[in-house]
Amino acid sequence: MAKKTNQKAGKTQKKRKVIVEANGEAHVTASFNNIIISLTNKKGDVVAWSSAGKMGFRGSKKNTPYAAQLAAEDASKVAHEAGLRKVKVYVKGPGNGRESAIRAVHNSGIEVTEIIDITPLPHNGCRPPKRRRV
Repeated sequence: MAKKTNQKAGKTQKKRKVIVEANGEAHVTASFNNIIISLTNKKGDVVAWSSAGKMGFRGSKKNTPYAAQLAAEDASKVAHEAGLRKVKVYVKGPGNGRESAIRAVHNSGIEVTEIIDITPLPHNGCRPPKRRRV
């Protein structure tokens, strides 16, 4: 019988090219468990992204302002090298590292022009889960 060869090892993936303008958007998603920062162009194509989990934080440490700061610095460094200079920040979710992520993006050389909160709020939708008893 013929042996199956691993096709993944021999294949080289073509890197997807994203058109990077000077202006773009930063999407900060801060949940209770993790924080994800995506830097995109105006069309919405992701230029760079990072998360607290990608930076090596595990468990409850993922939802800390420090983890959000490191993740934002990592993503914005890649985007700055690609040519992103000004961003409009869209913040979503109730997590801890929202402000520190925005501050880290600004300090890394990308100018923050606007901060918009797009946290989804129910207009009395689903019944919420019962209260935690600790």
